[in-house]
Amino acid sequence: MDSFVNNFKKSTSIREYQSIFDDFVGFDAAKGFSLPTFDVPSCPNPTEFLKAHTDENSTAEYQIKLEHGTTTLSFKFQGGIIVAVDSRASAGSFIATQTVRKVIEINPYLLGTMAGGAADCIFWQRELGRRCRLYELRNKERISVAAASKLLANMVYAYKGMGLSMGTMVAGWDKTGPSIFYIDSDGTRLKGDLFSVGSGSPFAYGVVDSGFDYDLSVQEAIELGRRSIYHAAHRDSASGGSINVYHVKQDGWEFIGNYDVGDLHWEYQDQPKPNLIGDVQPMFNIQS
Repeated sequence: MDSFVNNFKKSTSIREYQSIFDDFVGFDAAKGFSLPTFDVPSCPNPTEFLKAHTDENSTAEYQIKLEHGTTTLSFKFQGGIIVAVDSRASAGSFIATQTVRKVIEINPYLLGTMAGGAADCIFWQRELGRRCRLYELRNKERISVAAASKLLANMVYAYKGMGLSMGTMVAGWDKTGPSIFYIDSDGTRLKGDLFSVGSGSPFAYGVVDSGFDYDLSVQEAIELGRRSIYHAAHRDSASGGSINVYHVKQDGWEFIGNYDVGDLHWEYQDQPKPNLIGDVQPMFNIQS
């Protein structure tokens, strides 16, 4: 017992106090909260060097070819926002994994999606999550979706032309209601009500356009998002695995579920097909 008490009797020396004080005073806030920095090619113009080695039309001896594919989708409706994504990571014809979580949970009210290079999307959206938390601590309120998307666009714009590969969406709910922004690695930032990004997006757009209505119920919207990603995964070789669906509401996002594409295929195959010919009225009276 005496030895236990003696451990807490030890007084901190003046030298130890001085060391703690020096560490505190020597903290550089500008450096501590600055953008991450990366090594760039040791040449006069790194941006032009990287462009020459990533451009398909370049004549450079060595080429860096980033082959990837995915399908991500988000749309607004009367009940909030539906975010649906697949889970396949591919490198050309090689399927690396079928279990990628392509929805990044930035904070309880913000979601980000991944399309392009997985490492780029994960790194920059995690950095965005850190900055959103710092904003909340400094201002005592949550950051808006518009401000969060602007932060991400500004961060990646600083590395424009240096080989980043990222096409992401930031979806969430703030004081103004639900919002969706598209941001890519060139610094493009667009606000909209419906976005689909990735190699399977044309297939997803086709399904969404045929069934979307702003007044959809929550269950109908979830099913529309799920079916859209399924059809994209069925037709696009770079999309597949399983489908993750999220619902963004006023009190935050909710994870709806994970659905295997193979199981959905047989579920949808057993459902009766709509009679399109009988349901569609002719636009013109065409006489032979």
